[in-house]
This record gives sequence, C-alpha cells and structure tokens, in this order.
Amino acid sequence: KKSFLFSALYAAFIFGGRHLMNKRAKFELRKPLVLWSLSLAVFSIFGAVRTGAYMLYILMTKGLKQSVCDQGFYIGPVSKFWAYAFVLSKAPELGDTIFIILRKQKLIFLHWYHHITVLLYSWYSYKDMVAGGGWFMTMNYGVHAVMYSYYALRAAGFRVSRKFAMFITLSQITQMLIGCVINYLVFSWMQHGQCHSHVQNIIWSSLMYLSYFVLFCHFFFEAYIGKTRKERKVD
Repeated sequence: KKSFLFSALYAAFIFGGRHLMNKRAKFELRKPLVLWSLSLAVFSIFGAVRTGAYMLYILMTKGLKQSVCDQGFYIGPVSKFWAYAFVLSKAPELGDTIFIILRKQKLIFLHWYHHITVLLYSWYSYKDMVAGGGWFMTMNYGVHAVMYSYYALRAAGFRVSRKFAMFITLSQITQMLIGCVINYLVFSWMQHGQCHSHVQNIIWSSLMYLSYFVLFCHFFFEAYIGKTRKERKVD
C-alpha cells in the first residue's frame, strides 16, 4: 500500500513541479547532484559486490536452477540485508527526478515510468520472496553501480566518452532480456514444484521487463543512432 502512496505522491510532484518551474529560472544544483549520484553509486557498488558474491557462489556450487529458484537470498546473513536495502532504495531513488525538474531538463516517459513500476514491483515481490529475486536485484545493483558513477562524473564536470553512455544503455537492454529469460525459467521449474512463485507475479514481471526492453531500445535508437544520422546529414 505504501508503494502506491509513494508512487502517487511522486506523480503529483512531477506534474506539480513542472508547472511551478515553468515561469522560474532553473536551479544549478551541481554540487548536490554530485553528492547524490556519488552516494547512490557507492551504495550500488557495495550492493553489487555483496549480492553478486552470493549469487556467484550458488551458481558455481549448486548450478543455474538453484541460483534462480533459491530463496536463501532473502534470509542469508549478508544477502538479506542487501535484498531489503535494495527494496527500500527504490523510494529514495525517486529523488533523481527532483534534479531533472528543478534543473529544467527534459523528462522522458521512460524515466518516470521506470521509477514507478520498479518501486511497485519490488515491494510487491519482496513480501512473497519469489524465485528469481537474486538475479533481478544483482543485475540492477550492477547496472546502477555503473550508471550512477557515470552521472557523478558528468555532474562533477568530467568529460566522459559517449561510448560509456551507450554501454550503460546496452547493459540495461541486456538486463531486460535476461529478466525475461529468468521469468521463463521460473515459470518452467515452477510447474514441477521446484521454484516458489505464482503466475500473477510472473505475468506482471514479464510485462514490466518487455516494456522496459522496448522503451530502452527506442531510447538507444533515438539517443545514439538517430542523433548520429542527423549529425552526419548536417555535416
């Protein structure tokens, strides 16, 4: 219920904030943005290392099926902390949008749609300790570790290669494809009573990952391929 409340407040802030900023000068906020992005980068790096170590151990010692169906991720002495921290972090991560609105930058549909749906799905799934959670969380930690590091460097004024940004988007697209594969494996093994989940969760998760895949592919084309073609025509 609280995830829906946070999402509603977030949506209200987006539309209200953009309306208020229409006639106001944009805020610079460079230093706060550096601190914000750096904090999330460090948090994500630690999360990726700690959950990644657990998942790698399960994968190497017990195989792919156990790594997907394993519920020990939610109750292990170390992984349970980072699983809970991951779920909680989806609320403060909404703060990314505050900087976009106050700095009067372009706010795309993918950005706020992604924030809302990840928050809702993460909180919805965590309570049931569904299979596949270890993969979902570890992948997200890993991508965010790179992404927020990139944001921190850009906010600090460093010139970062465009290829780095392309790599991040390709990593996100790959994450969505792997997410769909994990959902398929959970559904298949669930039929034999080997994976704890339920059909409703798999449906919502699959729809979410497929929509992300389409939106990130569209973003990649618009931001990199389409823009490159336009630049060549201008030249």
